[in-house]
Amino acid sequence: MEKRYQPQKLENKISKLWVSKKTFSYKRDKNKKPFSIIMPPPNANAPLHIGHAMFIALEDIMTRFNRMKGQVCLWLPGADHAGILTQVVFEKKLASKGKTRFDLGRSEFYRQCYSFTQKNKKLMYDQLKKIGGSANFAKEKFTLDPKISQEVLKSFMALYKDKLAYRGDRLVNWCPRCMTALSDLEVEHLEVKTKLWFIKYPLKTHSQITGETRFLVVATTRPETLLGDTALAVNRKDQRYQMFINQKAILPLVNRLIPIIADKAVDMEFGTGVIKVTPAHDPTDWEMGQRHKLKKISVLGFNNRMTKKAGKEYEGLKKNEARRRIVELLNRQNLLIKVRNYNHSVGHCERCKTIVEPLISKQWFLKTNKRIKLKSKSLEQKLGRKQVSLKEMGILAVKKKHLKILPHRFKINYLNWMRNLHDWCISRQLWWGQQMPIYYCGSKGLSPLQKQMNPKLAKVEPGCGTVIVSLTKPKACPKCRKRKSIIQDPDVFDTWFSSAQWPYTSLGFPNSHDYKYFYPTSVMETGYEILNIWVARMIMMGLYRTKKVPFKTVYLHGLVKDAFGEKMSKSKGNVINPLEVIAKHGADALRMALVVGATPGNDISIGEEKIKGYRNFTNKVWNIGRFINLNLKSTKKNIPLFSKNLKGLTKEDKLIIKKLEQLIKETTLNLETYKFSLAGEAIYHFLWHELADKYLEYSKERLNKKDVVVLAVLSHLYLNSLKLLHPFMPFVTEAVWQEMPEIKEKVLASSSWPK
Repeated sequence: MEKRYQPQKLENKISKLWVSKKTFSYKRDKNKKPFSIIMPPPNANAPLHIGHAMFIALEDIMTRFNRMKGQVCLWLPGADHAGILTQVVFEKKLASKGKTRFDLGRSEFYRQCYSFTQKNKKLMYDQLKKIGGSANFAKEKFTLDPKISQEVLKSFMALYKDKLAYRGDRLVNWCPRCMTALSDLEVEHLEVKTKLWFIKYPLKTHSQITGETRFLVVATTRPETLLGDTALAVNRKDQRYQMFINQKAILPLVNRLIPIIADKAVDMEFGTGVIKVTPAHDPTDWEMGQRHKLKKISVLGFNNRMTKKAGKEYEGLKKNEARRRIVELLNRQNLLIKVRNYNHSVGHCERCKTIVEPLISKQWFLKTNKRIKLKSKSLEQKLGRKQVSLKEMGILAVKKKHLKILPHRFKINYLNWMRNLHDWCISRQLWWGQQMPIYYCGSKGLSPLQKQMNPKLAKVEPGCGTVIVSLTKPKACPKCRKRKSIIQDPDVFDTWFSSAQWPYTSLGFPNSHDYKYFYPTSVMETGYEILNIWVARMIMMGLYRTKKVPFKTVYLHGLVKDAFGEKMSKSKGNVINPLEVIAKHGADALRMALVVGATPGNDISIGEEKIKGYRNFTNKVWNIGRFINLNLKSTKKNIPLFSKNLKGLTKEDKLIIKKLEQLIKETTLNLETYKFSLAGEAIYHFLWHELADKYLEYSKERLNKKDVVVLAVLSHLYLNSLKLLHPFMPFVTEAVWQEMPEIKEKVLASSSWPK
């Protein structure tokens, strides 16, 4: 053995060993318990970051542990096409060459995007292997693989048949730069410095005492949407405004009468306690508008300019110019009382950082509250209902303990979110992604937005507008029998719609042997921040399509932060690149630094010093092995087989053997109960402090006397410690294992777990 452990030299060699021995492949065995994890698919548009390294370390620990326990293991790797993010990234690449997607056309843009993601995917898998991931790469999947895409389309068709998928006008998150609807997860809320304008709204009725016009004062950050106000609202409990409820106010600049309503959503502490209600441009106002049956007037368009409904003098103005002009007019008419500085959270497109506009748009949605009759007796029994909604499926599966969420406190978070779940917008106005299996008879079926964004489609003859949901393009309209006017809906599915089906589509639902053997999967390990937006949807879609929960356990990890507990960002210069760390300190040091000290659902801080500390530990593990190896090879005596009844065992031998037995029990239990940090910490303590600091020092005198019993004990302690440590630090443990003489189990990664 070399004097020092050199990860840069040995890690690649060890990876090749595992590949040559087919260590991570498997044979399905009905007599063995399966263990499966479907990897949360990283986006195939950029290198892996430190957050990816976290989940790779955790999932690899689970997989290696269960593989060593003798279970048939599948850790299935995959990559996500990542709709809007990939399109934004690729459009930036085109822009650097002075081109746009329109220069390429939709078909060529898609082809180049696909090629781009495939190159990134290969790079990503190479990085995953460098971190030590023992996934079965022969089984890797991509969210746009033909078979997966086909199942996603079939899911939509089933939902449409069950009347759970529908097209309608609803308020959505709209990015005027990317020109698409966004999911809530794709909206990043950032603190913005703005103004709070206090505006007088005249009342229809005059003062009975003085005869003067009375006013209600409204505080708003959005004076430009005033043109679309359809009510004022106060809280029914607010004593200041009881007398005004059900009266009428006059909308400034427009002179339209609007009602004054009472609603529980009004915050009495904000501004004056009176708010303007613009259902077409605010999510809270939309809900209020639904409750009170208010009109919805869209005064801001998809291009971030004022619409015809805003009025002639504002139509076509950019949003900020309209704001400036409206404030100026209010001031002239003495309707602007005051303006003050105001900081508040504003939604931005996570991808391009443009301010997101809530706009009414014709999109495709999934009904989450509509009950359907269950077609599975076993699912009826599990959920205790014959008719359930998608939302209720997700709630009942967790409440009835068909799957568990760790840590347990997130169960409350999940259930609260599910109870308030709204219909899910699943259409996106993008070119990159899975085009929806929807066809229209002529351009009459297109929405105004689609016509605006797709001028060629808008020129197709109008047809009768019939909606046709089909896996393939229909030859003719089933209603009017026209053939030439059939056009496909240009929208693509929300990325989360396909990834919500990832656990079963990636396994080859419904007929593959892997699906039948490994589904439901054992664990879904992911970050707590996507519990609601992704995990909840996987549970709903899994139950809907397969009649089973998609996984038995959800394990949530926290965010990885810097050494000072700060969120990592390029602007702060505190981002840790996992590949740079591996090149400097080795993969094992990074893995241990990420896992030890991390508890489920809590953020973890990591810095250079912590990683260095575990690099020193890899050296310690190597040096212990080198010391034992040298002594094993130098002795000329036969070394007895270890047993607890071995003659010549000392009190010290028996004590540390007992400590190892206890460590094996504790480590096994901790890993089975997902207490990875405790397990890693205990192994670290035993190897460094019990074995190296105490027993190894004690053994030197006996080794000098050529005592072979102590060699048998040392070998037993060390080899079993390597097995316990292997899931955490696979490279150094395998490297030492390969150096140890006369070992029956040739590859540590496929050896048996100690008992």
